[in-house]
Amino acid sequence: MKTRKIVLLPALLTLCALQGPARAAEPFRIEEATIPALQKALRAKQITCHALVQAYLDRIAAYDKQGPALNAVLTPNPKALAEADARDAALAAGKKTGPLHCVPIVLKDNYNTGDLPTTGGSKSLEGAQPTQDAFAAARLRGAGAVLLAKTNMHEFALGGTSVSSLGGQVRNPYDLTRTPGGSSGGTGASLAANFAMGGMGSDTVNSIRSPASANAIVGIRPTKDLVSLAGVMPVSSTQDAIGPLARNVTDVATLLQVLAVPDPATPSSAGHAHPNYATSLKAGALKGKRIGVLRVMFGSKPEHQEVNRVMETALAAMKKAGATLVDLDAPALDADKLIADNDVQKYEFKQLMDQYLATIPNAPTKTVADIVASGKYDHPTLEKFLTSAVSYKDGMSEPDYKLRLVRNGETRAALAKLMDDNRLDAVVYPLQKRLVVPIGETSQVDRTGILASVTGYPAVDVPAGYSTPTADAPIGVPVGMDILGRPWSEAQLLSIAYSFEQATKYRKPPVSTPPLK
Repeated sequence: MKTRKIVLLPALLTLCALQGPARAAEPFRIEEATIPALQKALRAKQITCHALVQAYLDRIAAYDKQGPALNAVLTPNPKALAEADARDAALAAGKKTGPLHCVPIVLKDNYNTGDLPTTGGSKSLEGAQPTQDAFAAARLRGAGAVLLAKTNMHEFALGGTSVSSLGGQVRNPYDLTRTPGGSSGGTGASLAANFAMGGMGSDTVNSIRSPASANAIVGIRPTKDLVSLAGVMPVSSTQDAIGPLARNVTDVATLLQVLAVPDPATPSSAGHAHPNYATSLKAGALKGKRIGVLRVMFGSKPEHQEVNRVMETALAAMKKAGATLVDLDAPALDADKLIADNDVQKYEFKQLMDQYLATIPNAPTKTVADIVASGKYDHPTLEKFLTSAVSYKDGMSEPDYKLRLVRNGETRAALAKLMDDNRLDAVVYPLQKRLVVPIGETSQVDRTGILASVTGYPAVDVPAGYSTPTADAPIGVPVGMDILGRPWSEAQLLSIAYSFEQATKYRKPPVSTPPLK
């Protein structure tokens, strides 16, 4: 039989749906593909949903447990291709499709899913099966997304290095000797490596923005209560937030649009306007904006200098794009001080987690005390926190807890005054003062995300550049910049992030997970 030579375009995977003998479809590149580009390609029949999902599953098979062995995926969805086929059938039948039609999504494994276990990455909850999807997961599926997998994470979302007793250590695709940030590190590494088009994380202190920073992607922690937490494994009712991550601002805005709707069953954003985040994005949005530079969030030690160098270049790019930069002197907003004086996780975790576990019919452990007694958790990173949390009979009655809530109010007032006095549209700072830590260290030190978490203000993290390349990090280690705005200012905040993204185009895929051939 005569064979034809097939030529692959370099550095991309081409997937074509059959178009008949007359002509072949234009190639569609899945690496770095965007949601708008996918929707256009599906309707032009450049690709089928089945072929797209299979391509992402092939990348997971090639790179998650083999090759660079990122270990980012915890539980693949065995029905992903069947979901893709249903999307293809709906489109072929001319049925109305949602804004996320066929968008492959990964969920951090603290989001309840009625068809897949939800374990928080812990052996103590192995096999735990919720009865229904989390509100956010249901919203994504209802908008047409395809759930590819649940991702590995820092166990119970209680740390920043993304290691779990059930899933092991997630590796950073830009430097395989380093962690991917956390606790949503599995989602971050998956998106950086093009295992999916979008993903979900949770953020109690840093945990959406830390993996965004460490993996050269975009992540947003929305205003408190903009997105419902129903069905998400809790840490702190005061500080918890959930939000989307993706490789670009447009996709994050598109995902947030689907998620930012009132949930009748929980405190929500009812009464607040929900503008169209994606259509609000303007390439020239930085022009005329006043941006505060929160210098207290920058480090001064030798280990901080790589991040400082990257940040100064990013700030210069902001200024070139038309922003006015205002250096801020605000020692009361120092991250280390806020962690010491304001953080309330250890007081709230036990009561909230016990309540959550009571909703999981087959949970192997029913209380935090049971988890500790089981010994089935990552001891090096969790021992201290869990021991402290379980020691409180009622942490939310502790005098120190109540004092910390008062301080949170004072911090919100101080931040609002700072922005008002300086007529600021947003505040910027490095999410991590130093590069993401090497594997083996038990915590990601020098993170600054707590300002948003204790005030409830929204913050979006965008790629700001890379450290100096090394043998382990061929293009450098990613550095992210937090852009923080006033409550309910997500549309303006995302537009500022988009303007910076378009002016710089810092995002580059890692060399450890090249296109498949």
